[in-house]
Amino acid sequence: MLKITSRENAKLKLARKVRDGREKDLIFVEGLRLAEEVLRSKTKITEIFLAEDFDQNARTAQLLEIFQSKNISINEVSEKLFGSIADTKTSQGIILICAKPETAKRDFEAKFSQNDKLPVVVFLHEINNPSNLGAILRTAEAVNVAGIIISRNSADVFSPKSLRASMGAGLRLNIWSNADFGEVLDWSREKNLISTAADVNARKSYTEIDWRKPRLLVFGSEAHGLGAEDFRKIDEDLIIPMENGVESLNLAVSCGIILFEAGRQSKIMSANF
Repeated sequence: MLKITSRENAKLKLARKVRDGREKDLIFVEGLRLAEEVLRSKTKITEIFLAEDFDQNARTAQLLEIFQSKNISINEVSEKLFGSIADTKTSQGIILICAKPETAKRDFEAKFSQNDKLPVVVFLHEINNPSNLGAILRTAEAVNVAGIIISRNSADVFSPKSLRASMGAGLRLNIWSNADFGEVLDWSREKNLISTAADVNARKSYTEIDWRKPRLLVFGSEAHGLGAEDFRKIDEDLIIPMENGVESLNLAVSCGIILFEAGRQSKIMSANF
């Protein structure tokens, strides 16, 4: 284990650049739970930073043993220096620098399959809140969707906030990022997916949609939803009925309600065959 004592150390400078999103090929992972989640994925770890007061117990000892078995560089830093690279105020004393997973269209298509998956691809168009984005990814993994597509001008799926909100789901899902709206709609038609989106003026409830048919489930930005021109390209709309004059729900909540209904229908279909 290498001990780092200078704030100007090159590895600490790199960690700060990664944390701030200034290294396009690397991601910043902070916290014990997320470190464990990284090991559940195929993500390559390049550096590990531990605070001097990192809690040593059976759980962390096992984690460090796994890291050491993989010959990953482990760096020990003082609590003060660790604070200079941490993204949270109450850090658990462990930070990983990892290679960013591939999210280009070609990589997405190479891994795309609806076998043993919920036949839904979630398309997030200009989602700006990284916490919302992460929460949606966590839900998407929980229901085992076929894929996630994220448009241009959206939050970074691998930012520290998104990763914390997704609890590492973004490292394991099949993701196509920086996508163009029109290109995604064309791709969905090629794959025989029915593009579907929520609309306050829709007549059909989300429970009345046949989720056994493969679909592209589209969500627009938190503030504006989908534009009128984009909405005209959607095949089918739906509404989540609400009481007491409530007009809208948090984006991640809406996505969760719809995806779990899709999962419920899928399980019923499976039980009948």
